[in-house]
Amino acid sequence: MTACNPIPLACGLALAVSSTLAFARHDATAEPAAVKVAPADGQHDFDFEFGTWKTHVSRRLHPLSGSSNWVELEGTSVVRKLLDGQANLVELDIAGPSGRIAGTSLRLYNSEARQWSLNYASIGAGTFTAPLFGEFRNKRGEFFGQDTLGGRTILVRFIIACATPDRCRFEQAFSADGGATWEDNWIATDTRIDERSTTPR
Repeated sequence: MTACNPIPLACGLALAVSSTLAFARHDATAEPAAVKVAPADGQHDFDFEFGTWKTHVSRRLHPLSGSSNWVELEGTSVVRKLLDGQANLVELDIAGPSGRIAGTSLRLYNSEARQWSLNYASIGAGTFTAPLFGEFRNKRGEFFGQDTLGGRTILVRFIIACATPDRCRFEQAFSADGGATWEDNWIATDTRIDERSTTPR
């Protein structure tokens, strides 16, 4: 501690300098504060998908029943941009020996939470299913939600991953045990259609 002489001003200056030096020494050895990084703005996460795609779907007919009976369907997906990228609309139309599936998925971006909601409606139902919520990290989208199947509450997981800008894979899985195990029931592989080659000249 710095000794003070009887002159108040000199004493004050000495204490001030001493305190400043002590703080500087302490500050130099202090651990750096953790830097909080805000989540990335995901408003344009789905921009890669705008356009028309050829879709091949493998669908499990009876999820969470022990059945391994799958069917194959083919068709198209058309993805359109809405609200400057903060929303988009998917039109799905696929068919196979098991019948036709047509529906729409509305994806909405919450700029405050920086998350997307996925909202699906089949052509026959007329209402949206329970939404899934999630985001993209390292170009991989993961979305989760809760629904019912056969009167049971289940968890739903949807994953989007693209091997190239023109080829993407979509996987849906259900869990009846709170997420301890998952069973795939929908695997779609989309290949972009070059719309320039299909445009009449």
